[in-house]
Amino acid sequence: MAILSVQNLTLRFGGVVAVSNLSFAVEAGTIASVIGPNGAGKTSVFNMITGFYQPSEGRIRLGDDDLVGRKPSEITRLGLARTFQNLRLFPNLSVLDNVKSGMHSRTRQGVWGAIFRTGRQRQEERLITETAEACIRFVGIEEYAGRAAKALPYGAQRKLEIARALATQPKVLLLDEPAAGLNYEEKEQLIRLIGEIRDSLGITVLIIEHDMGLIKRISDKVTVLDYGRKIAEGKPDEVLRDPRVIEAYLGREEA
Repeated sequence: MAILSVQNLTLRFGGVVAVSNLSFAVEAGTIASVIGPNGAGKTSVFNMITGFYQPSEGRIRLGDDDLVGRKPSEITRLGLARTFQNLRLFPNLSVLDNVKSGMHSRTRQGVWGAIFRTGRQRQEERLITETAEACIRFVGIEEYAGRAAKALPYGAQRKLEIARALATQPKVLLLDEPAAGLNYEEKEQLIRLIGEIRDSLGITVLIIEHDMGLIKRISDKVTVLDYGRKIAEGKPDEVLRDPRVIEAYLGREEA
């Protein structure tokens, strides 16, 4: 069963077509990847799925819910979370507070509960803290819980952004180039973490990534874009041998 589906998706910026008639589906409980050369339209697809861009045409569904026209906050509440290619942390807040901020979409108590410190408000605050602490432990950065985000090593900041996304309690997690800037050992940790997110938490994962070694090791299915169009789709070994994919990355050999 597809938990996330994209149907005939098109995005235009004036006369420029960034994404053209794109369709693909992500099955529940899988790790899927979208790859392609720079400028292929990968991040534009993520931005449409998460409500930052509105598509010119097409449909996006999360389970039975239509996502087109919804705000990013609504899409998060429906069960879809993301990280960004460029880190978007609150640099002066602690690791714990950064992750607690991810729980905002799940809170129930309003301004009166906060003012009068009702029992339900206190109970909800305890739950938020416990959930945030569990997410921090899950990604393996509990030693940094009290530090400001900007004081963390880069690899730990990447994990922090994943922890904050997990705090929203997603059904589907979108990772935008999560291995960017990581060294070998950090990439190995990331591969294990993504597997645990799927296997231990039951969260479906969709990744944009340039590291073909990582893609080959963790992906159940790969969709390849070039100039905003899908040129190949299938299992990693098959896709990475496809002549169209090789040409998109390396260019056509001159006669």
